[in-house]
Amino acid sequence: MIKNDRELSTTLERIRHMQDQLALLRTTETNATNYRLSASGFIADIDRMQLDVREYLSTPAAVSLVG
Repeated sequence: MIKNDRELSTTLERIRHMQDQLALLRTTETNATNYRLSASGFIADIDRMQLDVREYLSTPAAVSLVG
């Protein structure tokens, strides 16, 4: 769970890094089965972090500061 804007920034950086790693894997892994197996972990983590970002951004800043 993201608690403040600094954690939001860190999470967004992590998402971008994982997306970059996934893009690199996509261009270097020639075996489709290996790619799917490797990519699934990245995709699951990205999805989880994006959900955290959406939940944080759906809360007004004043409420986030109090909690």
